[in-house]
Amino acid sequence: MGINAFYGIDLGGTKIEGAVFTVEPKIEILARLRLPTEKEKGYEHILNQIRTLVRNLEKKTKISAHKIGVGTPGTIDRESGNIKNSNTQCLIGNPMDKDLEHLLNIPVKLANDANCFAYAETLLGSVQAYKKEPECVFGIIMGTGVGGGVVVHNKILNGLHGIAGEWGHNPLADDGDLCYCGRKACVETFISGPATEKYYQALSNEKLNSTEIYKKYLSEDEHAIKTINRLIHYFGKAVANIVNIIDPEFIILGGGLGNLDILYTLGREEVKSHLFNKDFNTKFLKPKLGDSAGVFGAGLL
Repeated sequence: MGINAFYGIDLGGTKIEGAVFTVEPKIEILARLRLPTEKEKGYEHILNQIRTLVRNLEKKTKISAHKIGVGTPGTIDRESGNIKNSNTQCLIGNPMDKDLEHLLNIPVKLANDANCFAYAETLLGSVQAYKKEPECVFGIIMGTGVGGGVVVHNKILNGLHGIAGEWGHNPLADDGDLCYCGRKACVETFISGPATEKYYQALSNEKLNSTEIYKKYLSEDEHAIKTINRLIHYFGKAVANIVNIIDPEFIILGGGLGNLDILYTLGREEVKSHLFNKDFNTKFLKPKLGDSAGVFGAGLL
């Protein structure tokens, strides 16, 4: 009897990660590999990078891929089947699932990367500690961009236009920086990693990543304090909009900025201050699966 192995691919802006794993009798990663996305080389190159990754995983595990799931930045248009709204812009307008099926000669299932993250943490990760099927889970990715995924009764909610959970492109102020989507003042332009780093650099004339800025915040650096306080304020406003609309039982914080402990304390309090409801019982959870959540969710598709 063969191993029931899942193939998952997590397509990011800078790297493509692939994993082969089992979930029964226990979760076990049999192989995990990465390749650079090299998106500047275009769409066809990304497809070939995925093919190379799948072939390398097959060689390492000696298990053939009979079908794969792929988490992608952006969403899949239900009418055309093409990718849209992706910050890896060379993907836009392409039927990536069909092109990969032709290239690999196996079935391919696509989903938004934030949906994959939320799905994996609901079915295999942090939500499982609560021993019940949740009505609604919202998964947040705060990294290079800001994405979200909604899982309702253990199923991904895609929505009519495939954009359910895409909170990163709601307007958060009357004016602000221009977003890649062509609009100004999107959530992503306030609370993503690059937005946080840009604000700090404008104050300090020093270029640091978000982790370094947070360390300076903890050591009471004036510019870092202003930067992190701004992040908390806009995080609270943005997440409160989600809670007011879908009222999830759990919110899981992923991505690089999701590692900041302060979001689980002061960030959560800031959400509460913007809510329609006086109580706030939604649990904020740290991802249990770490940076494997994306590939697990993709494989489970």
